[in-house]
Amino acid sequence: MARQQFTAEQHSVRVLKVGERVRHILSELLTRQEVHDETLSAHSVSVTEVRMTPDLKQASVYVKPLLGAEEEAVVKALRTNTAFFQREVAKRLGLKFAPKLQFRPDESFDEASRIDALLADPKVARDLGDDEE
Repeated sequence: MARQQFTAEQHSVRVLKVGERVRHILSELLTRQEVHDETLSAHSVSVTEVRMTPDLKQASVYVKPLLGAEEEAVVKALRTNTAFFQREVAKRLGLKFAPKLQFRPDESFDEASRIDALLADPKVARDLGDDEE
């Protein structure tokens, strides 16, 4: 059987689709509290993004607990239960190889807050006001 060839555009779309499917699977597992962990049961965790490598063998999973509460403890609990999550993703994804999951805290919200604070600075607001005139 010949191996299917993808163009660069098709390949990147496939990577994004698989990443989004992994995100949905993980979100469902966490929402339904299918993992038996006290820390994860006590927190509402959002899977904000999943970035796949082009070969689909590695997945960086960015997570954020509701209100950012006890982020380190939540990420540690997720890392402790990685084998369970990988097994469930493999079952539900239906790919030849299941991606290896790496849980990381999502810092994009902190970065957005920092940018908002910079834009609210009176000096920056003054400079932005001059451009509008």
